[in-house]
Amino acid sequence: MVHFLHPGHTPRNIVPPDAQKDALGCCVVQEEASPYTLVNICLNVLIANLEKLCSERPDGTLCLPEHWNFPQEVADRFLRVMTWQGKLTDRTASIFRGNQMKLKLVNIQKAKISTAAFIKAFCHHKLIELNATAVHADLPVPDIISGLCSNSWIQQNLQCLLLDSTSIPQNSRLLFFSQLTGLRILSVFNVCFHTEDLANVSQLPRLESLDISNTLVTDISALLTCKDRLKSLTMHYLKCLTMTKPQILAVIRELKCLLHLDISDHRQLKSDLAFHLLQQKDILPNVVSLDISGGNCITDEAVELFIRQRPAMQFVGLLATDAGYSDFFTTKQGLRVAGGASMSQISEALSRYRNRSCFMKEALYRLFTETFSMEVTMPAILKLVAVGMRNHPLDLRVQFTASACALNLTRQGLAKGMPVRLLSEVTCLLFKALKNFPHYQQLQKNCLLSLTNSRILVDVPFDRFDAAKFVMRWLCMHENPKMQTMAVSVTSILALQLSPEQMAQLEELFMAVKELLAIVKQKTTENLDDVTLLFTLKALWNLTDGSPAACKHFIENQGLEIFIQVLENNIAEVRELSSKLVTEDVLKHINSLLCSREMEVSYFAAGIIAHLTSDRQLWISRDFQRRTLLQDLHATIQNWPSSSCKMTALVTYRSFKTFFPLLGNFSQPEVQLWALWAMYHVCSKNRMYSTYIQNIIVFHLFFCVMIKFEMDVQKLSTSVL
Repeated sequence: MVHFLHPGHTPRNIVPPDAQKDALGCCVVQEEASPYTLVNICLNVLIANLEKLCSERPDGTLCLPEHWNFPQEVADRFLRVMTWQGKLTDRTASIFRGNQMKLKLVNIQKAKISTAAFIKAFCHHKLIELNATAVHADLPVPDIISGLCSNSWIQQNLQCLLLDSTSIPQNSRLLFFSQLTGLRILSVFNVCFHTEDLANVSQLPRLESLDISNTLVTDISALLTCKDRLKSLTMHYLKCLTMTKPQILAVIRELKCLLHLDISDHRQLKSDLAFHLLQQKDILPNVVSLDISGGNCITDEAVELFIRQRPAMQFVGLLATDAGYSDFFTTKQGLRVAGGASMSQISEALSRYRNRSCFMKEALYRLFTETFSMEVTMPAILKLVAVGMRNHPLDLRVQFTASACALNLTRQGLAKGMPVRLLSEVTCLLFKALKNFPHYQQLQKNCLLSLTNSRILVDVPFDRFDAAKFVMRWLCMHENPKMQTMAVSVTSILALQLSPEQMAQLEELFMAVKELLAIVKQKTTENLDDVTLLFTLKALWNLTDGSPAACKHFIENQGLEIFIQVLENNIAEVRELSSKLVTEDVLKHINSLLCSREMEVSYFAAGIIAHLTSDRQLWISRDFQRRTLLQDLHATIQNWPSSSCKMTALVTYRSFKTFFPLLGNFSQPEVQLWALWAMYHVCSKNRMYSTYIQNIIVFHLFFCVMIKFEMDVQKLSTSVL
């Protein structure tokens, strides 16, 4: 029935970072703390109600109302949001048929749609860009190309095609990109893309940017065909190359128009291609961006010399190398470095490599080391951690290291400077990781530790029901005492944030109550009055607040006998269990605690008496004893200090519902007095209760006084007559 406010309760207002010291962090706070745009709100509502708003075709697909028309920018965003939310299917994609939607920038990333649905919904539009990254296997690369080529306008004008991690059937060999003559940007990262396909692509007359990372290409000589127009080449982890290093460098030397080259690699492969590249003086004269992360034998001196010979360079990737540590990389104006030597380098790495799990792991590990004793709030970094978690949900190392980094970035008071929306996203990603890796205990520990943060636990929106299930399961795992204390503490807060209906649905509730009672019994037997006992008592109070199911479990697990020694419980308000409390032993203990010098003990004992005595059916043969208890209750409350007094335990309630029967019990003013004292005490101390509720209490008190006055007048009139 009652919980104690978390000692670390923090204000909701956050102080954004200093824009001069952390411009990106300041920008993130403003973005995350700002309300969503009206367009996004409308699109979200539209997507949520799409089934209701649309009609259904005979084939079961959806159709927009006839009079609806979307401008191109809104249509593009609408599709992007649908894809992001996972709502794009064969059934819903059909709303993009016809001319009511005019699309240019199509994003169907990770969507599960078929070839037929793709062609009908998107291939008649005048597309400039298509992002089909990691679409479901029902829509393979050959079918995407075939569908796009069915539209002559798209053939000539499609400029950007992203096919990363998209499937190709085993019986498919050559991919015919040559018809897409307007292509300027093509990415086939992590696709079954062969040397013959590269030869086909190199014929494209406008191709400027190409990503063939982690493909099956064995020879890059075909790139010489487009050497006069290729400006960006990414071939990270090109593991199947059979060319010698001099042959590879000879091709790269001919690509004189290159502004960006990425030959980064997995560190464990120990590739020294980048090392040899750095020794070349007559190569890449116009390059402004060079990524050699993961390369072997790379030194500060070699990189510095290469950059000095090309003063226009703006970026260099050095993560997972031995370079990036000299002063040159911090003093060179206009040079961005993705590495592990400083927070700025790590931040750049997290941003650049958000889609590469191998480098994301490396960057997160470096971040964890840097933030181990962090004392500065860094919202921009936390947002990058969230992006890494979201992009690699099934990579255990990414999820585990990211959870540790998130813990470092939000521990102690650092969460105060973080926007609630960002904290909410990170917390939800942590629980998603728990579901993906249910048996990895260290990940669970990190999640539990994050929940002990009062800012997150009190202010941040996340699924409390799922959290309660997780914490209660952890509680029953008999972990080490420190983790047990944390689990109990979090349980005590979460219990108050769940409705009685949710509480009844918790399958873990019975075991949790049993475990908590076992802790109380152990601590009482050992006479240990420590913080674990305190949190355990709080958790039991809160679990039984308005939850008959929890109270039933409490009784069935000998909770009454255990609590006879501590008695700070709240099952008295559950009517069907009250008869089990009206015993000589219980009443004797409660009455003795009523006069305790400890204000909290006296307060809770008075509450139990108030609830028990308010039900006269329990006292049919004990009316004298009931009246004695009420007299003692009244005398005790009269001796209490003001209801605005300081109690060590500042109490609050899930609701004041259980007080209403007590307030309406006009035949027992002692009971009313306790209820009014308690409610006013909570309202005067706890800012979560509004002045409105206080006014209700004052009005009720006034009403009670008026009733009492009228009754006294009637008695006086009767006596005079």
